Amino acid sequence: MHIVHIARKNLIHHFSSSFLSVLLTSFGTAIFCLILLLSNQFNRQLTINSRHIDLVVGAKGSPLQLILNSIYHIDYPTGNILLKDAEHIAKHPLVRLAVPLSMGDNYQGYRIIGTDSTFLSLYGASLGEGRWVNKDFEAVIGYQVAHTKKLRLGDRITGAHGLSNAADLHTDHPYTVSGILNKSENVVDRLVLTNLSSVWHMHEEHPHDGEELGQNEVKSLVDVVHQDKEITSLLIQYKNPTAVALFPRMVNQTTNMQAASPAMESARLLSMMGIGMDTLTIFASVLMCMAAISVFISLYNAFTYRKYELALMRTMGASRIKLFLLMVTEGLYITLLGTVLGMLLAHVSLWFIDFYGSSEIIRPWQLQLEEIRVIWIGLAIGIIASLIPAIKAYTTSISKTLSR
Repeated sequence: MHIVHIARKNLIHHFSSSFLSVLLTSFGTAIFCLILLLSNQFNRQLTINSRHIDLVVGAKGSPLQLILNSIYHIDYPTGNILLKDAEHIAKHPLVRLAVPLSMGDNYQGYRIIGTDSTFLSLYGASLGEGRWVNKDFEAVIGYQVAHTKKLRLGDRITGAHGLSNAADLHTDHPYTVSGILNKSENVVDRLVLTNLSSVWHMHEEHPHDGEELGQNEVKSLVDVVHQDKEITSLLIQYKNPTAVALFPRMVNQTTNMQAASPAMESARLLSMMGIGMDTLTIFASVLMCMAAISVFISLYNAFTYRKYELALMRTMGASRIKLFLLMVTEGLYITLLGTVLGMLLAHVSLWFIDFYGSSEIIRPWQLQLEEIRVIWIGLAIGIIASLIPAIKAYTTSISKTLSR
C-alpha cells in the first residue's frame, strides 16, 4: 500500500482525534487569510480612489476627516469654504486642475455631490448611458446606485437633507436622471452627481427652478460665476512636483483653509487600522500554535496506540524511513486540510461581508499571491508537529515492541 493511502485511512479511522487539529488549523488560517484579503483590498481601494488627487483643500479641522469626506465619502465635512477663496486657489500657477465639491444631501444613503464634469475624468469614470448634467436638478448616477435602486434614464429621485438621514426629503425639487455611469470599481459607483447650482438652490430659502447652463457644462472652477456661494472642498492636481513642498504650506499658512495630502492621511489611516490588524494577527498566531500542539498530541497519541501496528509493518517489510514518512504525511494531511478549509472559510466570510454590506468593491473570490505563503506555513506546521512522533516511529525497536 502507498504511504499516502495508509495515512489517509489512519486519519479517517482516528477521525475524532484529528478533527480538533483540523478545526484549530482552519480557524487560525481563516483569520490570517481574512486579515490578508481585507488589508490588500482596503489598500487597493485607497489607491484607486486617490491616485489622481494630489491635495484636498477644505475648511480648517481634521485633515484625515477632510480626506475621508472628500475622497472616500465616508465621513462628515469639516465645514464649507467660500467660493471666491477656492477660485483664488484654483488660479494658482502650481495648480493644473481644481475640481469643486459641494455636498449636504443624500439619496437613500447615497451621497449627492455637486461638482462639474471634470470630476469624471479625475476618477476615470465614463458615461454608459445618457449625458452629463445640462440644467439644474438633473443628476448622473453611479453604477451601483443605478443597479441597486433599479433606476433608468428619465427617472426622478428625491434627495434628503444630510449625508445619511432619509427623513427630511426635498420633495419640491426631485432630480431627473440624465446619465448613468459605467462601472468603475471606485467610490464614483456609489455617488449621485449633479451641478453646483443644484446643491446651492436646494438649500436656498427660495430656490430657482431649472436654470439652464447650456450644452457645455462648467469645465473648471474658475468659470463659476456664483462668487457669493460656498463649496465643501477642492480636489487638486499639481502642474509639477515642485508644488508638493510649496503649495500645501502656502494654503495652510496664508489662508483660512487647510490642505490635506491623500498620501499622508491614507498612511496615517493604515497605521491606525494596523493596531487592530496586529491584534487579530496575534490571535491567529496563537490559534496556529495551538493547532501545531494539537497535531503533535494527536500524532504522538496515535504512535503510542499504534506502535505494535508499526512494528508489524516493519516485520512485513516496511523500512524505518517509510514509517518516518508515514507519520510526517499524516501531519501534513491534517494541516493541509485545515489550511484549505481555512482559506475557503476566509473567502466565504469575505463574501458575506460583501453581500450584506452591498459594497460591490470587495472581490471575495479573488486569490492573492500571499495566500501561497499561508499554505507553506500550514505545511511547515504539519512537518514540525509530526517530527517527534516520526522520529519515535523511526527509532522503535521491533523486538522490544513485539516482546511486550
